[in-house]
Amino acid sequence: MSRQSDLASVEDKALVTAAQDGSTAAFEELVMRHRDQLYARAFSILRNEDEAVDLTQEAWIKIWRRLGQFQGGSGFATWATRVVINLCLDQLRKKRRRAEESIEQISEESGGVEQFLPSETANPTLRLEQAELREHIDAGLAQLSPEHRAVLVLHAFEGLEYKEIARRVGCSLGTVMSRLFYARRRLAAVLNDEDLQNFR
Repeated sequence: MSRQSDLASVEDKALVTAAQDGSTAAFEELVMRHRDQLYARAFSILRNEDEAVDLTQEAWIKIWRRLGQFQGGSGFATWATRVVINLCLDQLRKKRRRAEESIEQISEESGGVEQFLPSETANPTLRLEQAELREHIDAGLAQLSPEHRAVLVLHAFEGLEYKEIARRVGCSLGTVMSRLFYARRRLAAVLNDEDLQNFR
């Protein structure tokens, strides 16, 4: 059995500990496990493939540098996702400062939203249903501005409370509520009632 296959059976917590002790192999295994999830989260907010790739790479560098700060209070994937989300929000704030108008016209490239769905399933019928749901969700997200998309992702998929979203995004509680209302209303135009349950 190769070292890589040995690492594949090790839990995240143990890999993190090994990586904190300087094991690059353990960190590479963590990257292999979670890179798609982190990219998907970045893309769900930025809606631009190139930007999502660049930001995800930046996130992994930051994660490696800050690995010593990880205390295990949450899962590694949750902690790493927070790093990505914060970088996304920082990037959106920079874009807004540079050009208030252009931020509303960020690329509307379509792509997968696998992060909103279970990572694995053995049921072919369920996979087909999930593929259809991905298309519906993607169509809805593509119609939202980055600000509205970020608030929706943080609330619906990261489970953050309004106050925490307001703190991270840097806006008032009322603005968060307003953006969520608007985002859900826009999604209602392309999603059916069953799909909308994912956003409540």
